[in-house]
Amino acid sequence: MTESTANTPLRVTVWGENRHEQLQPKVAEIYPDGMHSTIREGIEENLGDRVKADTVTLDDPEHGLTEDRLRNTDVLVWWGHAAHAEVSDEVVERVHRHVLAGMGLVVLHSGHWSKIFGKLMGTTCTLRWRSERDREIVWTVDPTHPIAQGVPHPFIIPEQEMYGEHFDIPTPDELIFLSTFSGGEVFRSGCTFKRGYGKIFFFSPGDQDYPVYHHKDVRRVIANGVEWARTLRPERTDPVLLRYETEDFYNGHGYQGAMHN
Repeated sequence: MTESTANTPLRVTVWGENRHEQLQPKVAEIYPDGMHSTIREGIEENLGDRVKADTVTLDDPEHGLTEDRLRNTDVLVWWGHAAHAEVSDEVVERVHRHVLAGMGLVVLHSGHWSKIFGKLMGTTCTLRWRSERDREIVWTVDPTHPIAQGVPHPFIIPEQEMYGEHFDIPTPDELIFLSTFSGGEVFRSGCTFKRGYGKIFFFSPGDQDYPVYHHKDVRRVIANGVEWARTLRPERTDPVLLRYETEDFYNGHGYQGAMHN
């Protein structure tokens, strides 16, 4: 792959399902160029020339996630909701392999139920929800974390879909944001995980029926998450099993997988 260093622009691909925008006039009015474009604009707005961002959608060939595309993506941002089942298992396997090899992944809102997030978490990723224009207050749990920098504590989203506990995910490596809602519910709305060499950030605000991705603080969080999720390695390789000779600390030998009888 093309080497990614701290001195080169962060290469971001924003993946959008892009179905609600095509089928629901209300959503198209909020996001005339698609949620994926609005998310990309927020990242560019906050990171400037430190980022090179592009968008792809579900209906692109191979969902826009070709081997070449992923090989040249430092961080993949994922938004899906109504068409999780339409995402090819082959593409999911490809994305999964790249995450384990070091590609960052930022999963937004209903992406909690995407095939790729479920595969990486190993759980159902189900939760409690209600879409009745709830007020969401996002509280910073870890103010020292890079993703929380420049983010007010708390910030308020006037209208939003409610996500509540229990959220069936593994215990996060880091909990950065906790949300509370009009009905008294709480939710782990911003948390991180590591899988293989890859870093994952899940951030829940962003239902299609509300202009959440135009919210300046939501845009800042996503941009911070994208910047955090970048893994700097000289090349993208999978973690492998290698045999080492005694006192040879550097050079693995022989097989790169399980032994065969």
